[in-house]
Amino acid sequence: MSADREVKYEEEFIFKSPELKLLTCKWLPVNEEPKALIFICHGYAMECSITMNSTATRLAKAGFAVYGIDYEGHGKSGGLQGLVSNFDDIIDDCSNHFASVCEKKENKKKMRYLLGESMGGAVVLLLHRKMPGYWDGAILVAPMCKIADDIKPGPVMVNVLTALSWVIPTWKIIPSQDIIDVAFKVPEVREQIRENPYCYKGRPRLKTGYELLKVSRDVEQRLSEVSLPFLVLHGEEDKVTAKEVSKQLYDVASSSDKTFKLYSGMWHGLLYGETPENIEIVFSDIISWLVKRSLEGNERMEREQKQENEGTLIS
Repeated sequence: MSADREVKYEEEFIFKSPELKLLTCKWLPVNEEPKALIFICHGYAMECSITMNSTATRLAKAGFAVYGIDYEGHGKSGGLQGLVSNFDDIIDDCSNHFASVCEKKENKKKMRYLLGESMGGAVVLLLHRKMPGYWDGAILVAPMCKIADDIKPGPVMVNVLTALSWVIPTWKIIPSQDIIDVAFKVPEVREQIRENPYCYKGRPRLKTGYELLKVSRDVEQRLSEVSLPFLVLHGEEDKVTAKEVSKQLYDVASSSDKTFKLYSGMWHGLLYGETPENIEIVFSDIISWLVKRSLEGNERMEREQKQENEGTLIS
């Protein structure tokens, strides 16, 4: 990775409806053709422009064009903060925005990768399910394939809260641990997130909790359908999402190119919640994986283009 590469950052709001706008952002290497496109999907209660900035900047300095979007109810986007009223809306918003970037003339022949953290990992898997042959690969960082039992309400409470979610969907009454305390190892990072006005820090809203449980169950039951190349990363001490199900994803996915990394002593927040030394290890693995597959993919596309051109000349 070149530490002296310049990165250009831009924000733009797009309108989902006349009343609702969503923040989109991009990080581009300056004066350089990107190796590939990377689309980042942030976690629950997080956002792109601040908490994912260090991740996107690292990837842009490694030569990739990086794009993100704050989901409705998250970050700088509109909607009631912390509310996920329908997970399908998140998938549709991400899919529409990411595809619009990919279909720009300058991007049509570039490899395209998804990167999702925590809940964003579930977003990535559902984007893949929506368009199975569209994405060239995925990086899944502590993905929400299953919410850890330690932070999930018991079965009786889940049934009660599920029923209430249809009556008082926006109420913040789900009993839960402070996720910030159990997700991020470094105390300074916890304080930065608590001070970030764009991160939601209240109790989960009833409908949000219902949607997250529903989606994590659905993802867990259909892991064998995952077919794209992927790298899944998990901290051994993660108390937010289940590392066992990340391993299960690796075991049962139909992908021919799949890699699983389990990091000893690391927590949930692998991208920015760990010690600097641990973060370097994680990003070394991510960037090595991306560079290798981007190079192979670009060479394959060049060969195919050459064969297509030669065929045109012959005919």
